[in-house]
Amino acid sequence: MYSPFTYLKHVREEFAHIVWPSNRTAIAHTLVVIVIAVVIALLVAVLDYAFGGVLSKVVGA
Repeated sequence: MYSPFTYLKHVREEFAHIVWPSNRTAIAHTLVVIVIAVVIALLVAVLDYAFGGVLSKVVGA
């Protein structure tokens, strides 16, 4: 079993191998995720409204 200091040393060595994205790439990917999340939220809202309308007509409320 490794000591905590050995573990942290290995973590630091692994961080040296990480290729971080540029600011432009990170912003672009963030915007893509936000747009996809909004589109999915709108789709769920439309389906909820539609199924709620159908269910209210079936139940008669």
